Amino acid sequence: MSSYFNTDYDNEATPCGAARVARFLGMNRHSPDGSRRTALMVYRNAMRVCWLLCSLALMGWCVKPLHGQVSFREQIAPILQEHCVACHGAKRAEGGYRLDTVEELIKPGEGGTAPIVPQKSLESEWISRLRSHEPGVRMPDESEPLAPEQIDLIAKWIDEGASLEGIAPKDPLWLVIPPRKTSVVPEHYSRAIPVNAMAFSADGNQLITSGYHEALVWNPSTGELVQRLQNQPQRAYAIQSLQDGGRLAVAGGTPGSIGELRLIDRASGTVEQVLARSNDVVLDFAMRPGRQEMAIALADNTIRLYDLETMQLKRIISSHADWVTQLAYTDDGKRLGSASRDRSAKVYDAETGDLLVSYPGHGAAVRGIAAIGDGAQWVSVGSDRKLHRWELEGAKKVAEVPLGGEPAKLVRVDGSIVVPCSDKHWYRIDLSNNTIGMKVPGHEDWLVSVAYDRATARLATGGLDGSVRVWNFKDGSLIAQWVAKP
Repeated sequence: MSSYFNTDYDNEATPCGAARVARFLGMNRHSPDGSRRTALMVYRNAMRVCWLLCSLALMGWCVKPLHGQVSFREQIAPILQEHCVACHGAKRAEGGYRLDTVEELIKPGEGGTAPIVPQKSLESEWISRLRSHEPGVRMPDESEPLAPEQIDLIAKWIDEGASLEGIAPKDPLWLVIPPRKTSVVPEHYSRAIPVNAMAFSADGNQLITSGYHEALVWNPSTGELVQRLQNQPQRAYAIQSLQDGGRLAVAGGTPGSIGELRLIDRASGTVEQVLARSNDVVLDFAMRPGRQEMAIALADNTIRLYDLETMQLKRIISSHADWVTQLAYTDDGKRLGSASRDRSAKVYDAETGDLLVSYPGHGAAVRGIAAIGDGAQWVSVGSDRKLHRWELEGAKKVAEVPLGGEPAKLVRVDGSIVVPCSDKHWYRIDLSNNTIGMKVPGHEDWLVSVAYDRATARLATGGLDGSVRVWNFKDGSLIAQWVAKP
């Protein structure tokens, strides 16, 4: 057993080949800066991972699935994420038990009973609680019981050895779940759903709106449905045609469960890439002018910056304390602004991610943000039902425009700002004098999304009731209207 405690990380006898893990991480006897201490720390972390895997194997756990077995990643983890993590996660651990990571789910709770006994589902506390009818014992405790088929599937997984498929012990459960290929969507919706996101195609000839696990493509002149792009997030909160026109980005997810941004090939409708996977929805994204970079806003309070050439995560910005609701770059791409439900709007250096200023003037959730020119000034809208114009230097407010309702994400159109509102109007704010240049009615419910096409000077608005309107932006006249319901 002495070899298991050997700190010579060139020794191949270490458990699970920790020496090979160390070399894979680029380690040698000294780190690149000559620090043996740094190298040894990394090595010991690798040892801990290997020790856990060895322990699981000794307990009878299978770390690799056999062909035909129930898959933890694809079948079990999604059930746990949807029905169990809310009460047994890092922030809330009922009975002292967590299952938000593999490392935690094998540990007993306060009762000391083994939650899972590999190959013995009848001795596993999971199964006894899932099948119980006794209040306070049956799990889930605060919602409907799992379907019998789901419980039987979990029992089968345990009886087959409870394969963990080589998952990293500390990986969060939501990351373990593969990107979902959604079920076939209904041919016809039983009712309309909110149009939370919309965008014109690159050539302006089509309007894309959010649907249920799909993006709906319409003729903006007639309201005719021309295409259904399926295999999308359950709900979309942001849609945009990318600069080349050949790809579409759709961001969203299932609230409280999973979030992601999918890059779609417009010609085939296939999903090319899935970015920014999270345990809650993606709420917005913005392309950095002049660069193949994208900033993504999430309901986990973070902003993630991606290089679209390599599809690699460059940086995570964690300055907000609540949902990040909208993002906006300056025209030169040097600064990035964010709006948040934490009652602040912030501006960052787009290259380094350093925080430049935080604007607290709304005193309420901030719903939208846009830069004016090079970002010396910014505009934001919030639940205080006002548009604020403020300076980057010192975060000083220079103007305020009252709105008639709760605003949603805004759009900057040359020298004006377009704001959709809950009072069933859209507003055009003239930045030359900070006044309402146009206030246009036409919806029967809250406006929750807006899109603009420069080539045709058309504006589209989406309602909470599924309604879509297309307008002549210059005079506010209505061009077409329909309900986004196949």
